[in-house]
Amino acid sequence: MTEKLLALLKKTYPVRSCDAGEFAALKANGMRFTVESYEAEGLGHVSVMRAKGFFGLMKMDTLIVNPTERDLPLYSYDRILAMGNDTLIAELYDTTVGGFAVPELDELLKRSADLPDRDPGTHWYDNIRLPQSISKKEKKDRTAAFDRLAEDHFAAWLGAQCRPLTDKDAKKAKTAAYVDGLLTHGGPSTDVFKKTLGQEKTEQLFRKVLFGTE
Repeated sequence: MTEKLLALLKKTYPVRSCDAGEFAALKANGMRFTVESYEAEGLGHVSVMRAKGFFGLMKMDTLIVNPTERDLPLYSYDRILAMGNDTLIAELYDTTVGGFAVPELDELLKRSADLPDRDPGTHWYDNIRLPQSISKKEKKDRTAAFDRLAEDHFAAWLGAQCRPLTDKDAKKAKTAAYVDGLLTHGGPSTDVFKKTLGQEKTEQLFRKVLFGTE
């Protein structure tokens, strides 16, 4: 699915591949990870992380877009296939300077109300997690519906109208604060990398490769 999302992005923005260095291939917690990093001209930093493990019984895909050149929220897509279940998480974090409102996303979420919601739980970043985010979980027989929802959601975010970005430093500071929060407060994936790579390497992975804040 990350290939389809990247293809959507490339229709609008020229994309240049970056070197992920030592983080291009990783092993952690019984999973094998591959990591790719890109710069999308006129948009910002893009990363893709794919993981497989437990004899192919678990697959995870992640796509992150840090829009340094447009005043859009940070976009984070996660897809997990495991134990016969399909989990779709597409979250928007308010790193904007001028605010964010996209009626198309609100309408999309209404139309997808028949797909079972997943309780995202309570987290330290809930105050910047926008209501246009998605958290769904269902058996794999609904994967096609999840794919359509993921594409439509990403396309609506990509095509959103936003105010001109007049204060790049303020936007960068908001994104850096979110990434610092991940590294400080931890989380499922953050904790896995900390345990395997250590604090310093995990910080490099997050700041330089996944989010491009440095």
